[in-house]
Amino acid sequence: MCGIVGYVGKRNAEDVIIEGLSKLEYRGYDSAGIAINQNKDTIAYAKKKGRLSILENFLKEMPLLGQVGIGHTRWATHGEPSDCNSHPHLNENGTIAVVHNGIIENYMEIKEMLIAEGYTFKSETDTEVIVHLLDKYYKGDLIEAVYTTIKQLRGAYALGVVAVNHPDELVAVRKESPLIVGLGDEEFFIASDVPAILKYTRKVYFLENGEVVHIKDHTIKVYDENKNKVDKEVKTIDWDIEAASKSGYDYFMLKEIYDQPQAIKDTLLRRLDKNRIIRLDDIRMTKEQLEDVGKVYIVACGTAYNAGLVGKYAIEKLAQIPVEVDIASEFRYSDPFIDEKTLLIVVSQSGETADTLAAMKLAKSKGARVLAITNVVGSSVAREATDVFYTWAGPEIAVASTKAYTAQLVAFYMIALDFALKRTTISSDKYNELIDKIESLSELVAQILDGKEAIRSIVKDIKDTKSAFYLGRGLDYMTAQEAALKLKEISYIYTEAFAAGELKHGTIALIEKGTPVFCVVTQDNLAEKMISNIKEVKARGAFVIAIAKSSNLEISKVADDTIYIPEADDLLMPILSTVPTQLVAYYASLERGNDVDKPRNLAKSVTVE
Repeated sequence: MCGIVGYVGKRNAEDVIIEGLSKLEYRGYDSAGIAINQNKDTIAYAKKKGRLSILENFLKEMPLLGQVGIGHTRWATHGEPSDCNSHPHLNENGTIAVVHNGIIENYMEIKEMLIAEGYTFKSETDTEVIVHLLDKYYKGDLIEAVYTTIKQLRGAYALGVVAVNHPDELVAVRKESPLIVGLGDEEFFIASDVPAILKYTRKVYFLENGEVVHIKDHTIKVYDENKNKVDKEVKTIDWDIEAASKSGYDYFMLKEIYDQPQAIKDTLLRRLDKNRIIRLDDIRMTKEQLEDVGKVYIVACGTAYNAGLVGKYAIEKLAQIPVEVDIASEFRYSDPFIDEKTLLIVVSQSGETADTLAAMKLAKSKGARVLAITNVVGSSVAREATDVFYTWAGPEIAVASTKAYTAQLVAFYMIALDFALKRTTISSDKYNELIDKIESLSELVAQILDGKEAIRSIVKDIKDTKSAFYLGRGLDYMTAQEAALKLKEISYIYTEAFAAGELKHGTIALIEKGTPVFCVVTQDNLAEKMISNIKEVKARGAFVIAIAKSSNLEISKVADDTIYIPEADDLLMPILSTVPTQLVAYYASLERGNDVDKPRNLAKSVTVE
């Protein structure tokens, strides 16, 4: 969601902040702003609705010079996108400025209290209460004012604060929303994510909940919520900033689709020892601990949830452990049966998904063990979990997740195989066979990508449709759900996925002449039934595009178009079958003139509930 960048040092702060914000555009936003402490009577600021380029163009005419500042990209939660509702927010006399990522849950009661005391509000945001509280409690000590203020706040927040009377200071706070600190040569940075500061430093602090950062006099101090000094470990970022650039592709999404062969290979091969036995990072679940597990939940949101559906199938089939999958935003409110014998597996690309973090905290409070699958080292999910599996997909910038999804599937297959081997529910021969087959997926995905132009030509025939459907059975239905999400979120074509066997129970009423229906047909034991389903929708006028194994020649006799993909074990087909659906979504968005990487109303990392 919102992105924060702050700077204290020797450079022109405006340049650093704008550069950093540009690297956070992937998070989704509808406005941008900046505040610079210029050692004058008031904080200088500028904020504009729309893309960061609008703010940049304004600053070319009216530059803000200074070496201390904060910046922000906003994704609206309270109040419509506008210049006024954009961050930073300032107190009435312009001496304190704040940027905020998160939601203040009790802002209305605070606002009413402040209005009764004579404070005037200009915006509709929850954030403005923060700066007025700072004004109320400021008595000459900025850090004390911050501590007094955050005691009044309920909710999630990452904050950056500057003040006129503290020309070389910056205060930052993390509570449930992500925030890091970058350490340079007599300069310091704060940011919502690592890419914002990689141009300047690779040395960072990952802040924990409740920590407060005080940058002053070329030094930095970190305190906990009780004002105790915290000794932070410096982490070094070892991935290349070039990995977060487009590398010649028109869009990040296309680059990341093409990154998948390498992401699959890295996620697997980093975990195989010389005997090709899986070593799962810091996951140390023994046979006895696995047998003691009474309940397994997989909890996630969006694309990660769809990966969890495949993960459930893999764990149940290979390790023979019953698994339930739930949406993170619903999990806490369904009164789940959690105790010390529960294993909770959470999945989050960013590692900062607020609903997923809340589910983890509930599970941990009841004694459950938490295993996290995430793509971001040092993320909140990674730090809170008992065990962590990193997907090694590299930075994913496009809002629509592609390579993180396929890497998550590889992670689930590996976890399922590890559990199965320990529980002796799989033979060593079958184990080795599946390892070899997972390794071969990298090359098979590359083969699918070589046929992208055929997929683009199919998309041209359906780009003007108002609605489309995906059908599948078994694992293919799980692919259909992820495929429908991709198509709707970036092309804005209304798309739904249905279990093909449910057609007669109401779904078929939606089919009319010319309706595009994508049918995923990769499960050998269900292929005949899927052919029958295709005939059913064809009889109602549907335009059918099948996605099938290359050996299934019968499919082309009943479908209008067929996208053939290489052969693989049925269990592993979700990785291959999802790739053409990603290209369908990409080309549909492109043909319709949309911004592929930044679909409307969406954000990369959903850091509020």
